[in-house]
Amino acid sequence: MKPIEKIYSPLRYLAATAINIAVVYIAFMICRVVFYIYNKAYFPDMGWDDFRTIFKGGLVFDTSGIVYVNLIYIAAMLVPLPWREGKIWQKTAKWIFVILNSAAVLANLIDTVYFRYTNRRTTSSVFNEFGKEENIFKIIGGEILQHYILFFIGVAIIAGLWLLYVNPYSKSKKGKTPWKSIFLKYTVSSAVFAGAVIVCIAGIRGGFAHSTRPITIGNANQYVNRPIETAVVLNTPFSVIRTIGKKVFQNPKYYTPEELEKIYSPVHIKKNTGEFRDLNVVVLIIESFSQEYMEYGYMPFLQSLRDKSLWFEHSFSNGRKSIDAMPSILSGIPMFIEPYFVTHYATNDVSSIAGELKNKGYHTSFFHGAPNGSMGFQAFARATGWDEYYGKDEYDNDDDFDGMWAIWDEPFLQFFADKLNEFDEPFASALFTASSHHPFKVPEKYESRFTDEGGHPILKCIRYTDHALQQFFEKAEKSSWFENTLFVITADHTNAALHEEFLTDAGLYRVPIIFYMPGGELKGHSDKIAQQTDIMPTVLGILNYDKPFVAFGKDLLDEGGKNWAINYNNGFYQYFRDDYMLQFNGENAFAMYNFATDTLLKENIVNEIAEQDMMTEECKGIIQQYIERMTENRLKE
Repeated sequence: MKPIEKIYSPLRYLAATAINIAVVYIAFMICRVVFYIYNKAYFPDMGWDDFRTIFKGGLVFDTSGIVYVNLIYIAAMLVPLPWREGKIWQKTAKWIFVILNSAAVLANLIDTVYFRYTNRRTTSSVFNEFGKEENIFKIIGGEILQHYILFFIGVAIIAGLWLLYVNPYSKSKKGKTPWKSIFLKYTVSSAVFAGAVIVCIAGIRGGFAHSTRPITIGNANQYVNRPIETAVVLNTPFSVIRTIGKKVFQNPKYYTPEELEKIYSPVHIKKNTGEFRDLNVVVLIIESFSQEYMEYGYMPFLQSLRDKSLWFEHSFSNGRKSIDAMPSILSGIPMFIEPYFVTHYATNDVSSIAGELKNKGYHTSFFHGAPNGSMGFQAFARATGWDEYYGKDEYDNDDDFDGMWAIWDEPFLQFFADKLNEFDEPFASALFTASSHHPFKVPEKYESRFTDEGGHPILKCIRYTDHALQQFFEKAEKSSWFENTLFVITADHTNAALHEEFLTDAGLYRVPIIFYMPGGELKGHSDKIAQQTDIMPTVLGILNYDKPFVAFGKDLLDEGGKNWAINYNNGFYQYFRDDYMLQFNGENAFAMYNFATDTLLKENIVNEIAEQDMMTEECKGIIQQYIERMTENRLKE
């Protein structure tokens, strides 16, 4: 009798499933080692410590990929039905297991070769790229002959899947089984199945934590130093499955390359820069701080700080979610069609304020009080030049955790101030707050001070975070670095709108954008249009940065620049220029408003004003530049 046959029936099937899945983990890990060795030339800077971190991250993505691939098999093995104990059922389950995992192994090994052409893991777009290729099998055959070693490795792994497979089937003993035993068996089987469902969901999502979003290929950046290294962290089955159904950017080809460059270019080249100013840079991204909350008095401290700063009347976010904010604010990349983090271009080579200022010797760091890895922030920060990351793990005091999302804003901002005191100057640091978020609570000690008001529970959180910001600045202004620092304050997106003008297609994107320098160098109220993607070029412009960089925004202090902003709103683009807002569906302008005077956007003046053709042309130029650079991995040149 095989050892597994001695195990109680419901647990025998669980044990067999676990052992077989463990074999798949080994197969995936072998594929990763082969991938690395075969493409080692692409990863010259990867040391042993890096390798360990990458393999640790690989386990997270392997878990998700393996669960995706084996969902049918796991269900067949653990479903609490009497038929699963039949010989034919178990033979079928074995074939399902071997076929599905053989396909996964072959995908990984094929990508070991294909990576050399793409420098990234293959995604679902491969079906579009090669779906109409008539000689695809000839191409594959030629590659097999050329890389026969991989072919034999694949055969060996697949043979291992077959030979090492543990079959839980055992012949049933003759005789009538008491109903109590049957009841117990199916009760245990149901509990095992329910537990397996929970574990599979967590495996697909990337963890059990409430703040964990289903991981995407962009999360691989968390474990690497260079975007290209994400290919070692990822596995091909995960990359393909996770991008199925995602909209792939299609180049609209509105203009020829020569025409496009004349209409719009995101490449910034500073002329007559003068001497570089090594100011410290601190960017504060405030969760859910709408411009509305400031205008209606719910942020008294920030409003007082704004009065000593340069701020913009018409300032907009480039997205509607927290995951849209980091690329827009720190790297000048707006959200078009879907968030950058969840596209299969999330491993593109992208710069940022930090990435550029590292060229000038800056110390760079990013702070977010949520569990490390949350929202993909850590991955994006690391990929774009923010060398040090400080999250919930680094804060290391769960007494200040809000129980849902992150460390409360006040203690985390104090922690931020303390860390800034430790950094060598010049430094560039960014912080993303979290407390002004659903479920809209404040620390217990402030419940009597910050109470519900104004028609929405978020407002007490806004007041609390405003207070936390005040405490931060009161502490920071005592530090030696404070006077030599440029502060940028903005929000990731708006939240609950309480007034009509903030419920419009324009109002839903209105966030504060504030530039503050303690010496008063930057001060005043501007009617110019501002957007989150303007922050990177404006900061670098203030510092007289002299190297070219890519950002889909403008230097707000450049008097000769165009006055514009753009965002993507549920399937169409909104392009702001001077007093007008154009809405464009990718082919035609279908709405236009004078948002400066028609604040509720009641009067559609499409096809009625001369500026429409110019605005449509410029909007198309921005879209085409974005899609071409995104799909061709040219966001850093």
